[in-house]
Amino acid sequence: MSEYYDVILGLIPLAFLGTVGGFSLSGFSITTAVTAAGLVGVTLVGHALFVNGPVDRTPDTTTPAAGAPAAQNVSGAMNAPVDAE
Repeated sequence: MSEYYDVILGLIPLAFLGTVGGFSLSGFSITTAVTAAGLVGVTLVGHALFVNGPVDRTPDTTTPAAGAPAAQNVSGAMNAPVDAE
């Protein structure tokens, strides 16, 4: 199954060609059609980056996992103060 970004990457050239064709057939100049198609492409990229941006999911670190051992320092003592000298 294709992911969101695969669809966006395929949709950019299709939207560009479709917009240029639609504007050209509607009687607009090629300059206007290419400009409008560029704006459509920029809108798709902007949506993919800023609205539905690629974000790494981070695990919730506020609560320890069930059965996780307590944190130990290097000497192996549980929560012992560390001597800075």
